[in-house]
Amino acid sequence: MDMLSTYRPIGYSHGMHPRSDLLAGLGPGRSAAPERADAARNRAKVLAAAAELFAARDPRTVTMDDIAKAAGVGRGTLYRRYPDTNSVAVALLDEHERALQEKLLSGPPPLGPGAPPAKRLGAFYAAMVGLLDAHAHLVLGAEIGGARFATGAYGFWYAHVRALVVAAGIREPDALVDPLLAPLAAEVYRQQRERGLTSGQIADALQVIAETVLTQR
Repeated sequence: MDMLSTYRPIGYSHGMHPRSDLLAGLGPGRSAAPERADAARNRAKVLAAAAELFAARDPRTVTMDDIAKAAGVGRGTLYRRYPDTNSVAVALLDEHERALQEKLLSGPPPLGPGAPPAKRLGAFYAAMVGLLDAHAHLVLGAEIGGARFATGAYGFWYAHVRALVVAAGIREPDALVDPLLAPLAAEVYRQQRERGLTSGQIADALQVIAETVLTQR
C-alpha cells in the first residue's frame, strides 16, 4: 500500500481536520446539523463576495472586514463560519481540488494510476498548472502567512508525489518531495506569468523536471 492510498479527497484544511468540520464550526468526530436557510444564504453571499475580492486585487491584502462588508454580513456571522481569510479561500477552492484528487486516485493514466512515475508526475504538474491558471488568486489567498504547508490539499499533493518518488526507486524520498512541489506555489506561478511565460511553457518546463528526476534508470 503506498502513501497516497491513505488519503481520500475530502478537502482538509488548517490542522488537517476535515474541511466540512471546519466550515461548519465543528470539531472532529461531530456531525454537522442541517444548515438553516438563512445560514446558507449568508454562506453564499460570503463566498461570492470573497471570490470577487480575491479576483480583483492581491488576495494577501483582503481582510475579514473587507469580506464582511462586501457580503453585507456582520463580523460575528463571518467569524462563526470562517476563522480567517485563508479558510474562506480554501472553501472556494474545495470543489476544484476535490475533482483533481479524484482523478489522481481513480482517473485514467497518466494522471491516474497505470503510468510510469515520471509520466504521472508530469501529468500532475500539467493539471496543477491548469488549476493555477484558473484559480491562482484563490490558491494565493489560501496560502497567506505560510499556510500552504498546513492545508490538507498540500498533504494530499505531498502524499501523491512521495508515492511517485518511491515508485521510481529514489533513495531518501522525503528530502525530494517538497522541492518537487515548490514550483507549484502560487507566488512562483504568478511571478512566472508576470515575466511573460505562458502556462504551456511552465507546464513544459515542469515536464522536464519530472522526466529528469523520476525516469527510472
